Amino acid sequence: MPRARNGSVRNWARKRLMREARGYYGSKSSHRYAAVIAVMRAGRFAFRDRRLRKRDMRALWITRITAACRMRGTRYSLFINGLKLAGVNLNRKMLSQVAIEDPKAFDQLVDLARQHAIATPAAA
Repeated sequence: MPRARNGSVRNWARKRLMREARGYYGSKSSHRYAAVIAVMRAGRFAFRDRRLRKRDMRALWITRITAACRMRGTRYSLFINGLKLAGVNLNRKMLSQVAIEDPKAFDQLVDLARQHAIATPAAA
């Protein structure tokens, strides 16, 4: 049986590939061989960066919470430890939102964390 070179399935595959490569620079969007490589490479970056985005967002939330804690005269580690000992189960995303949108509620959380924090010589 001869190899199909211009059948409908091959046309659909080529159309799908060129649709995915639309907008790429130069021949990567118009030549099939270059488009295959570019689409594969873009897929690898997309797969990796979906995971890295989660890491980056957590780092951003921690940075925001740290800044809010320092404005209130405490440290991030003592704040998180105090909340954990107080039994407050808010994740870092929510703590970051509270620090931005409701400073009075964040002040209450800081006070609660201070009450339950383990007294260390550095913290006193």
